[in-house]
Amino acid sequence: MFGKLKEKLKGWISKISEDKSQEEGVETSQEKIKEYEKEQKSIEEQNIKFKETKKKQEEKLKKIEEHEYIKPEEKVFDKEEREIGEKVIEDIRKEKKRSIFEILKLKKRFISEKDFEKYSEDLETILLENNVALEVAEKIIDELKDKIVGKDYNSKEIENQITNSLKSIIEEILIEPFDLITKIKEKDLKPFVILFCGINGTGKTTTIAKISNLLKKQKLSSIIAAADTFRAASIEQIKKHGDKLGVKVIAHDYGTDPASVGFDAIKYAEKNRIDCVLIDTAGRMHTAKNLLKEMEKVKRICKPDLTIFVGESTTGNDATEQVKAFNETIGIDAIILSKADVDEKGGTALSVGYTTKKPIIYLGTGQEYDDIEKFKKENFIKSLDL
Repeated sequence: MFGKLKEKLKGWISKISEDKSQEEGVETSQEKIKEYEKEQKSIEEQNIKFKETKKKQEEKLKKIEEHEYIKPEEKVFDKEEREIGEKVIEDIRKEKKRSIFEILKLKKRFISEKDFEKYSEDLETILLENNVALEVAEKIIDELKDKIVGKDYNSKEIENQITNSLKSIIEEILIEPFDLITKIKEKDLKPFVILFCGINGTGKTTTIAKISNLLKKQKLSSIIAAADTFRAASIEQIKKHGDKLGVKVIAHDYGTDPASVGFDAIKYAEKNRIDCVLIDTAGRMHTAKNLLKEMEKVKRICKPDLTIFVGESTTGNDATEQVKAFNETIGIDAIILSKADVDEKGGTALSVGYTTKKPIIYLGTGQEYDDIEKFKKENFIKSLDL
């Protein structure tokens, strides 16, 4: 799961680290050679000055030894002569001991805006190719820029800094998911009503069956409302799931108002003290505004405690546009992404989470009823090797 995005991001980070290391080595070497040459020149100048001063000192000493007349003010060495005679030579010796290899040790490297721009286009391409929506890709790049541009790093630090920055940005983008089971148990007045929505073919009906199975394992009773009264064989399909799970399905004839199916299911649950009502609805294309309006009626009549959007994790930007349309029209509370087991890219999770500011609560990972798992931010980030 998410293999392609992981490999691409790791490759991109490694490329930057290698390039910066090479660039750092070349540029720093040139700078250090200049620094070394400057220091050598300074040493030579001090050496010359020392020799001149030493010569003066020797001449004075010779005059003293030969009892020549010396003016009183010339008998004492001045402060500069004494300092050069006692200290400078030692400093010069120390400087001469420094090797060119010590001089060329790498120092930290400043990351400029120009440096970042060199790689940001590659990062944007990587994100877009892996189902990350454009606005999300731009946010990631802008925030990464704020975190690393204008700062100093050596070649060892830069890879860790980029990795940690990306991790931090993704953690901020993804909303922390709530626990569905806890929410249901916390409601005093049952039933807890969940309305499922999404477009055709996303695995919505199968997802509902998985949730029903999950509730059953947690000792929570449920019924299913077959409110998809438009798609051929939809009622038969949901009834088949109900039979396998031992869960009652409330259904009317095809063409019936879906809101009335949901309403009847809720009344049945109230009468029979059933914990949860799961309302299946007809798939609606996100571009079909009139059909989405019909969903508003279902929500208005049934007053669900949660509205969950079910989308495919493999559809990328399409899933982003779909969830955006449903959220704007009827309002959603959470997201379940199906087919995560065949999702090699992983960007859809980032995109739908950022676009709606709603949590992803589950991932569908196969066709069996048990093939559903909680979505956890830390696991998602771990799967990207961040």
